[in-house]
Amino acid sequence: MTKADIVNEIAKNTGIEKVTVQKTVEAFMESVKDSMVAGNNVYLRGFGSFIVKKRAKKTARNISKNTTIIIPAHNIPAFKPAKTFITKVKSHAKK
Repeated sequence: MTKADIVNEIAKNTGIEKVTVQKTVEAFMESVKDSMVAGNNVYLRGFGSFIVKKRAKKTARNISKNTTIIIPAHNIPAFKPAKTFITKVKSHAKK
């Protein structure tokens, strides 16, 4: 499902114009991104959490040059679904 599909689905279910729904969805995504860039997690009860994971510094190998490189510590965005969300997906997969 794409962002356009989500906008169409919300517009169809609520009767709100697609342009308004699209602005709302984009504002929501921008708010989540801005919060995570600031280092804050976003919690949506019943859906899941957008969290900032911290990756430690590590040593890796560049196999094409046969050299060792250091990957510095960094943060990455992640999504952790709520237990109810996981349960619904699991039960639907069994059908």
